[in-house]
Amino acid sequence: MMRLDIVSIFPEYFTPLDVSLIGKARERGTLDVRLHQLRDWTRDVHKTVDDTPYGGGPGMVMKPEVWGEAIDDVIGDGTPRMIVPTPSGRPFTQELAQELAREPWLLFCCGRYEGIDSRVMTEYGSRLRVDEVSIGDYVLAGGEVAVLVMVEAIGRLLPGVLGNACSAVDDSFAPGAMRNLLEGPVYTKPPVWRGHEVPAVLLSGHHGKVARWRRDQALRRTIANRPELAAGLDPATLDKHDRALLGELSFRVGPEDVAN
Repeated sequence: MMRLDIVSIFPEYFTPLDVSLIGKARERGTLDVRLHQLRDWTRDVHKTVDDTPYGGGPGMVMKPEVWGEAIDDVIGDGTPRMIVPTPSGRPFTQELAQELAREPWLLFCCGRYEGIDSRVMTEYGSRLRVDEVSIGDYVLAGGEVAVLVMVEAIGRLLPGVLGNACSAVDDSFAPGAMRNLLEGPVYTKPPVWRGHEVPAVLLSGHHGKVARWRRDQALRRTIANRPELAAGLDPATLDKHDRALLGELSFRVGPEDVAN
């Protein structure tokens, strides 16, 4: 079982964790999610969690003493891995999701306003593994949305959460033969819908041809949507067919690759 503690001034934001795969994982006991209201650790009548920034500038900064008391009470003598969502953090990737999925206990600290006083990360970084993590190059109103994204990405990797254990292996960004490739298009019944036909190869029952088609589509989609990922392909993993397709698309793999 994995334990997740989430500290936020909007714990109600995490209602979606009651539904779908994560909700079922909680019901089965695979995932123990505990929500905490940061304001419970304030000491003034207004339940203040923020103040003006030293050095001036716009916005407000979350107070270290409130966060310190909250974290101390939540973790006790334990040592969870502490995750702080922030646009200035390291990128959240599938690789990091897999790394975090191997942890027994994660503590998510949701900042708001201009963020949490940096001394909080310094303080706990001396006794916990603290990661400041970004889900993308954009700014949100708070860390709650980012935590929802991370919890779903991490939770679905836990044993027994996905109905088909192969699903996580076949994901875009999953390690393996398709590393650095986005997942290609997918189809289901009926074979014809509003005049649109499922590609015939998928109905052929020929597993080798299906695998080849899927890899071709993954290459095409990655080059079109994420050329920087395709540029990172290991040339040693490319077969003759791959190279022919890359030539057709005028895309070269190597240190000086560009999509023409």
